[in-house]
Amino acid sequence: MTQNRFHGKVALITGGTSGMGLATAHRLVAEGAQVVITGRDKTRLDAAVAELGGGVLGIPGDAADLADLDTLADAIRQRYGRLDVVFANAGIGSFQAIDAVTEAEFHRVVDSNFTSVFFTIQKMLPLLADQGAIVINASFALHRGLPATALYSATKAAVHNLTRTLAAELAPRRIRVNSVSPGYTDTPAYRAEASPEAQAAAASTVPAGRVGTSGDVAAAVAFLASGEASYVNGQDLAVDGGLTSAIPAAML
Repeated sequence: MTQNRFHGKVALITGGTSGMGLATAHRLVAEGAQVVITGRDKTRLDAAVAELGGGVLGIPGDAADLADLDTLADAIRQRYGRLDVVFANAGIGSFQAIDAVTEAEFHRVVDSNFTSVFFTIQKMLPLLADQGAIVINASFALHRGLPATALYSATKAAVHNLTRTLAAELAPRRIRVNSVSPGYTDTPAYRAEASPEAQAAAASTVPAGRVGTSGDVAAAVAFLASGEASYVNGQDLAVDGGLTSAIPAAML
């Protein structure tokens, strides 16, 4: 691991209490960053802060709630005065046929996966230093047509387009905007949704021969947020073991 790429930097991670968000927080702390994490569940947030140590700041709140985002921005301003990295990670899964999607579920998923990303970035921009970095968590699902993912995939396609649009809009400030698109990834949420048999079946479709780990995604986020990616902008980095670009020999 490259050490101290984030020495003296301040990073915000929404949805930082578990899975990819928590793994990224560990990675950035290990590389010298001052890290702020958010989460809706204060008990889980406090546990994550205790696990991370090192003066990590945990701010409870919903990334889709504009009042909570204002509170978050005020807390960061008072504690650090600025941000250098934003990882807009908060989001949820939702998988059902299009005719089963209710209006309430539509708004819940759009709020969690798109509204939260859009307004997190908007509210944090006054704090984000010039030449800072934004990374958005998208999904491999935006690159493939999959049954029972119409709503979920549409929200991820929206944040992918937002990545490219903001890369152009924020160019005068030299703020880079990129996204990551994880494939099947072993997180608490994934384990709750997929049986061991489903997980094994998913792994069989991945050329790498396994599902990913939260650490795999954290490494990609850290790269995109670091100076090593200074000429990478407006891109989506698939962290999927080849899922969207290759066919494993076992499937031929």
